[in-house]
Amino acid sequence: MTPKRLMVAAARAACPTGLAALAFAPAGALAQNAFDYESWDQYLGGGDSSQYSSLDQIDRDNVTELEVVWTYPTGERGAYRFNPIVVDGVMYVLAHDNSLIALDAATGGEIWRREHEGPVSNRGMNMWRSEDGSDKRIFYLNAGQLTSVDANTGETVTSFGVDGRVDLRDAYGGAYGEVRPLQTANPGRIFENLVIMSLPTAGAGYATTPADIHAYDALTGELVWIFHTVPRPGEFGADTWPDGAAADYGGVHNWSESTIDEELGIIYIPTGTARYDFYGGNRHGANLFGNSLVALNARTGERLWHFQTIHHDLWDYDLPTAPKLLTVVHDGVEIPAVALPSKQGYVFVFNRITGEPLWPIEEVPMPQTDAPGEESWPTQPIPTAPPPFARLTFTEADINPYIPEEDRERIREQLRTYRNEGLYTPPSMQGTIMMPGHNGGSNWGSTAVDPINGKLYVVSKELPTTANLLPPRDDRPLPEVPGGDPEMVPYRVPIDFMLQSNGLSAIGPPWSQLTAFDLNEGTIEWQIPNGDVMSLAAEGITGTGSQAPRGGPVVTAGGLIFVATSSDRKFRARSVEDGSVLWEFDTPAASEGVPAVYAIDGRQYVAIAVGGNGLFSQNLDLPEPGPGQYMVFALPED
Repeated sequence: MTPKRLMVAAARAACPTGLAALAFAPAGALAQNAFDYESWDQYLGGGDSSQYSSLDQIDRDNVTELEVVWTYPTGERGAYRFNPIVVDGVMYVLAHDNSLIALDAATGGEIWRREHEGPVSNRGMNMWRSEDGSDKRIFYLNAGQLTSVDANTGETVTSFGVDGRVDLRDAYGGAYGEVRPLQTANPGRIFENLVIMSLPTAGAGYATTPADIHAYDALTGELVWIFHTVPRPGEFGADTWPDGAAADYGGVHNWSESTIDEELGIIYIPTGTARYDFYGGNRHGANLFGNSLVALNARTGERLWHFQTIHHDLWDYDLPTAPKLLTVVHDGVEIPAVALPSKQGYVFVFNRITGEPLWPIEEVPMPQTDAPGEESWPTQPIPTAPPPFARLTFTEADINPYIPEEDRERIREQLRTYRNEGLYTPPSMQGTIMMPGHNGGSNWGSTAVDPINGKLYVVSKELPTTANLLPPRDDRPLPEVPGGDPEMVPYRVPIDFMLQSNGLSAIGPPWSQLTAFDLNEGTIEWQIPNGDVMSLAAEGITGTGSQAPRGGPVVTAGGLIFVATSSDRKFRARSVEDGSVLWEFDTPAASEGVPAVYAIDGRQYVAIAVGGNGLFSQNLDLPEPGPGQYMVFALPED
């Protein structure tokens, strides 16, 4: 029996009962060529979310020759973060007030344009194709309506749902009264003839709608299955919420992205925080499936396994990064792994069939709450490997030297008087320092893998925040608190990102890093600052990392990492060996999306969207951004 046959056989024996019923792929399905890494036909490259391309025409030897071969204007100066998809020589993008536009992927010529009223999934889309390829449909959310469009013409596929649309609220059946349209930037995933959508929560306070996972028939729009991220009474995990109240809670939403293993038929869903994000006096308990990686049978929605990365989250440390699929050699055995970077700076790595951690994850005692009515969890799970990729503490020695002295003194006072006991210090009445902050660590689109060689590359940011627990103001009505004690005071928690008078973070650099992990060994290979801040670089201060970047990386078989940074307006190609810059390009505006890598008639292209000034750019003294556009690069033609 081959090693891969043994691996699948052992997984069948060890896996949960539900997974044993799955139709596993034939022997060798987990081989290196089981996934298509040459195309870029779904968000983040493919359903596996690898952000990896096996194209190698552009490599470390010739990348310096890259040039702009075409651009397409977005028609606005604001940000576009859309990750283009390319199918059969056609690129699909958002531009011109969120119109869906089909372009000739080799020239940028416009083929068709579809305008919209209301918001559109603005980070990416996915495509469904019939087996013979004759029927191609793009799926996305528009004003909370799952919309099906003919990829050849841009026309509505009227046979889907009602006139080509399905309202995600329909499955609630009116149970939650008047709910606003369930719009999200999460583009969902396609699996076989299913469109799998993660619902957002309607509202950010105590009273919100459940964020269930829905699967719809791609041809008819019929609802096929539902997974409840907040378990209903009697379902697994309901006992981790207050008795009898689990059906009333919101949050626990996969607001960002998810991943499909098409060979195994498993979808991996990373979930968010239960509402309210920073105070859980109304939701005592561990709160499954909040802050969890949940593996579901993609055909039925049945839970196969899960792992909760935070119990009873009080820090809004949701899991926004798509799980990454790769093959690693662990203790001499080839393992199909799934790796999940987190906001708090940890990487959790599991056997993606069984859910077993590759390295021990220990429950470690944590600081406890002193907030009235709160019951923080006594321990939190900490991976023993790999090491964290972000700083987990903020002390006086870390204060930013590039901010005015009066700002530094104010921060010293905060650090002396606020609760500041490490990563999981609970929000408090006296104020709490949170580091790396709920906008820190990894985020959507921020991670890529070399799935064949077991390497993981994380773009991270470090942005400390403060959390001050406050009772409701007398001049405002008390918010509705589902499931809570009627006498409970629904606290509010203002969050301060600690940006200072010159726009810089309170903590010193690096504010962003690019970290390379070898997940065969569970080690960090290298770690470097990722980008700069334009105003500081003009003074000769470099190597700081970009402030709060949202540009995601793409790794290629040419030995390159393509990644953009916003506060210095750069697009770079780095070496996978050590992160060194091999090529860089000054973009006319910030770039906050994920590149797309594709080939047309044997020529390799790299595309990226640019526009606006970037996240948390206020007071950074940046010049006016140039016009938004899609920029496409390639090597010169012979």
